[in-house]
Amino acid sequence: MRSVFAIVFLVALVMFAAGSASADVRILASPGGQIGPYLRLFSAMQESGERVVIDGPCLSACTLVLMTLPRQRICVTPRAILGFHAATSRDFYGRRVYEPEASDVVLAAYPGPVRPWIIRHGGLSSRLLLLRGRELAAMYPRCR
Repeated sequence: MRSVFAIVFLVALVMFAAGSASADVRILASPGGQIGPYLRLFSAMQESGERVVIDGPCLSACTLVLMTLPRQRICVTPRAILGFHAATSRDFYGRRVYEPEASDVVLAAYPGPVRPWIIRHGGLSSRLLLLRGRELAAMYPRCR
């Protein structure tokens, strides 16, 4: 249910941004979820020319925006937080299963300097790695 809310929230942001004079989409809080809907959403944004303002937590699948949009179309505010972890799926019984091959593919797709930052902090694992503050601002432009 949480991931459905996140996708609906992001879709609403895209629709709001498309209808406004500004071509910005603001991510205020996204807990992530399944990657498919995020990739489709960010691909649509790639084609639309919209800029993404990360203005709060962008966790898990939300961070796929970094590999979908070029750096110059993403900006961060002082409230921005990116959260990374290993790829997971659910088995037949609903238990979480870590997917090392998928995690390797995702890690390889993150742009530099995000990928080396993740590696320096232990790589993608069950632990949530949080990138924020000065480290994040050194990688992505501050929003104006």
